Amino acid sequence: MGDFDQDTAFLGQTGPYFWNIFFLLNTVFVSTGFNGLYIVFVGAVPPHHCLIPEVNLTQEWREAIIPFKVVGGGEVLSQCSRYRLDQVRNLSAQGFIPGRDVNLTDLEQEGCLDGWSYSRDIYKSNIVTEWDLVCDNKWKVPFASSTLFVGYLFGSLISGHLSDRFGRKKVIFISLAVQSISVLLQSFSQSWTMFCIIFLFVGASQVSIYMSAFVLGTEALSKTMRVIFTTLGAFLFYCIGYMTLPWIAYAIREWRTLLAVLSMTSVVYIPLWWFIPESPRWLLTQGRVEEAETILREAARKNKVEAPPVIFKDFQEGPSATKMFTVLDVLRSRNIRCITLMSLLLWMAINIGYFGLSLNTSNLGGNPFMNCFLSAVSEVPAYIVSTWLLKKCPRRALLSTFLTIGGGVLLLIQIIPDTLHYVSLSLEMIGKFGFTIAFSIVYIYTAEIYPTVLRNMGMGMCSSAARLGSITAPYVIYLGTYNKALPYILMGSLTIASTVVNFFLPETFNKDLPETLEQMQECQGLCKGPKKKRYVEIGRADNPAILPEAKSEGRV
Repeated sequence: MGDFDQDTAFLGQTGPYFWNIFFLLNTVFVSTGFNGLYIVFVGAVPPHHCLIPEVNLTQEWREAIIPFKVVGGGEVLSQCSRYRLDQVRNLSAQGFIPGRDVNLTDLEQEGCLDGWSYSRDIYKSNIVTEWDLVCDNKWKVPFASSTLFVGYLFGSLISGHLSDRFGRKKVIFISLAVQSISVLLQSFSQSWTMFCIIFLFVGASQVSIYMSAFVLGTEALSKTMRVIFTTLGAFLFYCIGYMTLPWIAYAIREWRTLLAVLSMTSVVYIPLWWFIPESPRWLLTQGRVEEAETILREAARKNKVEAPPVIFKDFQEGPSATKMFTVLDVLRSRNIRCITLMSLLLWMAINIGYFGLSLNTSNLGGNPFMNCFLSAVSEVPAYIVSTWLLKKCPRRALLSTFLTIGGGVLLLIQIIPDTLHYVSLSLEMIGKFGFTIAFSIVYIYTAEIYPTVLRNMGMGMCSSAARLGSITAPYVIYLGTYNKALPYILMGSLTIASTVVNFFLPETFNKDLPETLEQMQECQGLCKGPKKKRYVEIGRADNPAILPEAKSEGRV
């Protein structure tokens, strides 16, 4: 097999062809920003208390029927209980005044038998207010969030195989259609169960879009533009969608209408089918050399350069030219197995921290829409910084540095007093900054480690492990209802521990993308297998082709 980068060097490193792919593929990532985190608003829990039915009560008793409870050192109205309504009605009818004639602590309490009353100041309606996902049912909110990430898991598992089998381009556009239809159907959900089931399809289609578009851009762009695409491009355009989401949610406070509007954003991508080419690298792995050359001759025309008469001299045409790889090939050899397992651990830890902080924005004090926007804004400088650093610095050192920053901040937040809200918010944004850079680094790092024949498969497996982390993230945040510091301790400790893992991965800085399994680098340290001895097949010991070390070892 030939060297793709060398064979296509005549196109240069930039030009209209590369910029066209760069911007068209990046627009696809905007839709993932719209649809990735709307559960922050759709599943937000507004202030609430037990509903008081229209019964004959004095104003004093109507105000006193909800007991107070101590939370975080202060008294707040109970969200899940009230004083027994029959007792309160009798006392009210007798003219007793609460707190003067009656000691409220002597009264019995009961649950919210008539439902709940929700504040409508922020949200007119969402799944919490519509299906009463509070008190005994409050576990259903993090469960709903997790179903999205379970969908991510399934999407990661199947999209890599489908993309390697049928092509990156086809999977991108089919997934866009599935995402649009799924979000629209979700807006018509008649129950929490239906909402969660459809959320699986939303997650599966969304991660399929992201992974396939990411791999297509990685393979189709030049070495120079690849780094820009995988950092400042893909992630920044995702962030544009993420930053736009809170303003759309601010304008549309009713959850069904919000989802219907978001579902329509995918429709604008239909015309891009005729402008985004298939990956030439993938076509070559399928033995479709003529199609790959056709794409690159069109690229040469757009870049105003002359293509050679034969572009790929060492690639064989036809299905017999390639081998179909499966998930087993990612785990077959010791080297690939070690690299894959370490990558899985890294992706999982990063995603727990990243999505844990992202999903926690509605729980921070202040305006939830502004908190979400600031959380998204904090990612912009992170992508700019990571783009600059990835051009100049080794991947392993960068990844460990920013994982340490993100994890260290998480461990520090827990000791900040509640009165210093802005300090906690600032630290949370710094932590998000560190995780965002680590997130962007691990994507391009993993794509550079795996060869073309296994790249989408390997990325898909790593993305699956990441989904296990993101599935766990809502429950990590849920632990904050019992102990505010616990989520930060867990996420911070796991992140710090994961920094050790990537030191055993091979360095890919300034290296060509591997095309075959033989070109894949070896892992470092304890995972590194015994070095194979090299032998030279020759007939004469005085032949100048003999390696000096072969002579000295008597191997000729």
